[in-house]
Amino acid sequence: MKVFCDTNVLVAAFLTDHPHHQAARPVIERVKARSDEGMLSVHSLAESYAVLTRLPGGKQVAPLVAWQLIQENVMKSFSLVTLNSRDYAKVLEGAAANGVGGGKIYDALMLAAAAKSGAERIYTFNVSHFQSMADGGLRDRIVAP
Repeated sequence: MKVFCDTNVLVAAFLTDHPHHQAARPVIERVKARSDEGMLSVHSLAESYAVLTRLPGGKQVAPLVAWQLIQENVMKSFSLVTLNSRDYAKVLEGAAANGVGGGKIYDALMLAAAAKSGAERIYTFNVSHFQSMADGGLRDRIVAP
């Protein structure tokens, strides 16, 4: 199955003390085992790195460790989906027309990448945000791990 992962699924899978680790880790393991074909937005590389290196409460990981987690768990197993300038403009135009503002624009960009990937399943822990912005055909594919 072709699966697309939101950044929050990656971060949860990497951190054993994350509340969603037990749900997220099998998603990554299935992709690494080639049981599923993993896709993610190229933006998720930077976002994962940023989140991992700035976690609160002394739980952040060193930059080199963050890169190693991404390199070993993502770069070797996932295909990266890029959005071009036309894709970005289309997402922004749609967001403006639908009153989507603030940080939800990043979810909208993730959805655009997921749609472009042709994923059969879109994994996120922001299911309601994603579903509220997705069209009918995409909405049914959005689930939590």
